Amino acid sequence: MAQKKKVKPAARKPVKKVVKKKAVKKPVKKAVKKEMAPPPRPVTALECQVCGYRLIIDRKCGCAEEHVLVCCGQPMQKVETTI
Repeated sequence: MAQKKKVKPAARKPVKKVVKKKAVKKPVKKAVKKEMAPPPRPVTALECQVCGYRLIIDRKCGCAEEHVLVCCGQPMQKVETTI
């Protein structure tokens, strides 16, 4: 009887490593809400003509006569400004 030759297994091919590429995310533009700043409002201020100190009057007292504030020995002058 003839003997069967043992068949050698086929040589394995080298396995290529798969490198996963990270997905590039596109920047997402967020909707920007335009918040409206309140419009500047006129206020009354008192300013010293000597040193430049400014006092902003945010609430009127309701007195009938005007108050005189003194800074550096001189009365302060009224100035209209916006904030």
